[in-house]
Amino acid sequence: MTKYPDRAEAIKILEKCGCHEKVVLHCEAVAKFAAIITKRLQERGVKVDADLVQAGALLHDLGRSKSQKIDHAVQGAKIAKELGLDPRIVNIIERHIGAGIPADEAAKLGLPRKDYIPETIEEKVVCHADNMVNFKRHNVEVTIERYEKKGQLDGARMMRKLHKELSDLAGMDLNAL
Repeated sequence: MTKYPDRAEAIKILEKCGCHEKVVLHCEAVAKFAAIITKRLQERGVKVDADLVQAGALLHDLGRSKSQKIDHAVQGAKIAKELGLDPRIVNIIERHIGAGIPADEAAKLGLPRKDYIPETIEEKVVCHADNMVNFKRHNVEVTIERYEKKGQLDGARMMRKLHKELSDLAGMDLNAL
């Protein structure tokens, strides 16, 4: 059985790497909501590694210790690799931005040209929980509207698609959780 950092270890990692207290609070809020989504999915028979989701959610913004821009995902993945964290956590960190960013769009944003699209259920849960939480939970439409106002229509479309996919698996609209 794989051991992932627990809450206390993840918080220590964030703090040691220099994440601001607000980042830590945000990560904790995302982890709480990700746990709610995970529980609902598990109740519906979906196999989700709850410990991986928690570790990934707590550490998803590790890169905010180096950057407050979109590249924080790449920075965080690099730090996580250097710390020897499980590759599945590294992937969660790297793929949590937006609802996923395809390689062409990533290159336009100044990221290394590759797909940053969540693939596993754990990656999708953390990514979507992040889209629905600042410090408090909100409906996904709040984030979708923000994307649309910025002209990020593909990102808004991908967010809707991810919301539908996870809501279908959960057997309910995740906005209702």
